[in-house]
Parts: sequence; structure tokens; C-alpha cells
Amino acid sequence: MPTLSKPTRFDGHRHELVPAKSEAPFSCDGCKELGFGPCYRCPNMNCDYIVHTECHIPLPTISSHQFFKRCNFKFHKESPTGLGTRICDVCASDIHGFSYQCSHCDLDLHPHCANLPPAFSLPDSDTKIYLCEKIKSRCLKCNSKKRSCGKVQGLSYVSSDGRLCYRVACLTEAHVENWRNGNGESTRSLELQNLAPNQVARTQNSKAMKRIKWLITFLKLVVSALFGDHFTLVSTLFQFLQN
Repeated sequence: MPTLSKPTRFDGHRHELVPAKSEAPFSCDGCKELGFGPCYRCPNMNCDYIVHTECHIPLPTISSHQFFKRCNFKFHKESPTGLGTRICDVCASDIHGFSYQCSHCDLDLHPHCANLPPAFSLPDSDTKIYLCEKIKSRCLKCNSKKRSCGKVQGLSYVSSDGRLCYRVACLTEAHVENWRNGNGESTRSLELQNLAPNQVARTQNSKAMKRIKWLITFLKLVVSALFGDHFTLVSTLFQFLQN
């Protein structure tokens, strides 16, 4: 799983973090993973220290998680000695910073992944998506029905009718790719061709445009659930389809 690179920050002071909202992707200084939207950052203009809300105000423990009911996760700023490389059991990417770990079940979660909403809908839509373990549809990004990513199974967001699916791992990867393709610019848009390449090809070949609004709504929901903001998806996606 790719991660965002980040310039060296100014560390010559104590960070008095304040709540903020990032308009561009950032690399969290806590968990070292992708962030966007609500966050905490240092107000010092010479410092770019920034963290997820969940990394700044972590719960000491998490028990009875929806998908890991027998686990008792404890928060760690560093991986306990001798455990080697750890992988998040939600997004299937390596853990390089803050994490929750259950020593009994040998499971790990990024703080942000541990707090993903189990269900999500937009205020102006009846469409809902659900965080799921089992999937029946192919992921819109990788086109696979398998939910495994290496040795970690991972979780996926699935539409209420079960027809559309997006692995958490694939969405994070898609957004990092988009950020890199924009040369690191502060872009808030996501291209449909990058998010759902097979759906784009099918739509253009069959000219079946009636399904595209449903697809866009689903993608807005998934992006909102993972990053807390649906960006400017509507205008970007329709502009792409008109080209």
C-alpha cells in the first residue's frame, strides 16, 4: 500500500494542537497514514505537524468492536518490541505509527480505521452503505470478489442492495494515486477513471448512462465514510464522462 511522502517538519517546540480541517491530503504524524478533512494541527506557521482526530484523542482501549467482538484493543504509540511488521486488519496496509493492538487475537488497527462508521448515508440521499466482512460483488477498483489482501482479510464498504463494493484498502490506494498524479497539488477531486476503471469502460461501451448517477452516489458515500468529506466528486465525474 503506497503512503504519502512528507517534508521534514519543524520540531523545535511543543505542539499546541488546535482543531482544523485539511483541504488537501496529509500524512498523519501519529499513525503515518493518509488523512483528509477533520484533524488537529500545530498553529505554528513554521511547523506542519498534523494528526487525525482519532490519533490526537485516542481511547486507551477499544472492546466489543463490531467485527472483532472478542478483542480488547490497547492503544500504542509504538509497536511493542519484538512483534515485527504489523498490518491493519481493516485497510490491510502496514502499521508505521500509532495503532490499536489486541495481543490475545494478534490483530491490529490504525486509529482511524478502528473508528470507521459501520453505516453511512448522505443527507440528500436514501442510499446507504455498510462496512462488511463478506462481499458478493467485485470491488470497483481491483475487480476482485476476494476480500483478502495478502495475509489480512480487510473490510469493504458495500451498497445496501449488495451490487456495489469497495475495499477500504483499494479506496485508500486510489486516493494516494490521485494525489501523486496531481504532483502533490492540493486537489480535492477524484477521477472516476481511477476510482472505478471497469465501470467507466462498461458505461462508455454500452452507453448505459442511467446507472452512472447511482455509481456516483455510492462513491460519494464511500469517500465520505473513509475521509469525512465527499470532495467535489459530482462535477469532476460528470466532466470526465462528457469528454
